[in-house]
Amino acid sequence: MDRDLLRQCLVFHGESLFNKLKCEQTENPDFQAVVPELCKVTSESRAEEQGSPLVEQFIARKADILFCPSWKTTTPQDEEHEEQEEEAAEPYAIMPPLELFMEVSYEERRSMLYRDLEKGDIVVGRINNIREYGFFLTLLCMAGGLKRDIEDLELSALCHIREIPSTGNHDDPLSYYQIGDFIRAGVKDIDRYQEKVTISLQQTSLSPSLEHLKLGVITREELPVHYSRSLRAASDSTETYECILRRCHGYHNPSVVDYLLEKVRISDIHPPSMMRGLQSKLFQEEDFASSIRKKQSASWALKCVRAGVDHFKHGRHVESMNEYNKALEIDTNNVEALVARGALYANKGGIMKAITDFEQALENCPDHRNARKYLCQTLVERGKQLEEQEKLVTAEGLYRRALSLDDSNPEAQEALHKITDTIQCFGVCVSATPELCPLTL
Repeated sequence: MDRDLLRQCLVFHGESLFNKLKCEQTENPDFQAVVPELCKVTSESRAEEQGSPLVEQFIARKADILFCPSWKTTTPQDEEHEEQEEEAAEPYAIMPPLELFMEVSYEERRSMLYRDLEKGDIVVGRINNIREYGFFLTLLCMAGGLKRDIEDLELSALCHIREIPSTGNHDDPLSYYQIGDFIRAGVKDIDRYQEKVTISLQQTSLSPSLEHLKLGVITREELPVHYSRSLRAASDSTETYECILRRCHGYHNPSVVDYLLEKVRISDIHPPSMMRGLQSKLFQEEDFASSIRKKQSASWALKCVRAGVDHFKHGRHVESMNEYNKALEIDTNNVEALVARGALYANKGGIMKAITDFEQALENCPDHRNARKYLCQTLVERGKQLEEQEKLVTAEGLYRRALSLDDSNPEAQEALHKITDTIQCFGVCVSATPELCPLTL
């Protein structure tokens, strides 16, 4: 069992969960091996009130599945990149916190924040007061790890002067800051009973997973994306969760599932499930997400191909090419898209590009009739171009290759017959009177 995950869970839920685990997992040797270590953890638990018995019972019964190390089969992601860079690219949909769309009371949200806030978390706020011993922030949102919008909770946090690093030649670190500045800071300490938060601008105040983020003054443009979207949603009552989700660039990323699986270090080769029947090893390869996703991509690509063909029939060649390219971005080896794009290239005079697409299509599906037919015709056309350039031997090779694809093609047969006679004629001419026949092959 994953000891770190189990330990974190016990720190949160406390002794009541530990007692249920001992009952439910009494025959699990992996759990019994870590019981002595977990006894110490329960004494350090910060559980201040009784949790949900149903939730704890579920965790206890499914512990062998929930904390199974084999779930996490991928390596951790390198988190050296700035959070802003990831948000700019938006590989997945960055949404406002879910409670924005729910009827959660002010008191409950405030209580949950003080319960969940931890040392090392990152908050963003606006300076509302500067004193000789530090400055006060009105907290706007959380910006690292747990993400919540908390502006309406009217929370204030103190940044003591000793938690402000010196900047430049200023003798007074506070002279660098002004009322109204946006500040990104780390949580230094939390008094859950008095509901007081102290913050720090020292990098050492951050948890290890957030050390790459820079603390201090930030611009309005650097405010977290989820916070900016929350402001827009709060000001427009017609904004629904689904509307915002569909507008997010990351929502339309075809690789979003792969990205998120890697981010949480879960492999979909042996997908986890809370249903023991789905832990069976008897699933076929096509039952797994990777195979299903491949079929979905092929289906989506085919829709693009059909749209491209429709554009082509109406003479909209640019739109047609865009659809074919989109199909191949979704499914790189989609045969129908390759054949359709190759045909468009051939019609526009791009013979070499057409040949490349037809050849790739045949590599993926050697029996594809149209790919074989169009490649044969395109090779003959290319051979005629080479004849005009007096590259007879190369042209002959293309005609023979065309006949290997379709030995009954009359155009390829005729072209090969003519060029063979021409090459033989030149050969006889060169051998008999080379001084009168300057053409060489």
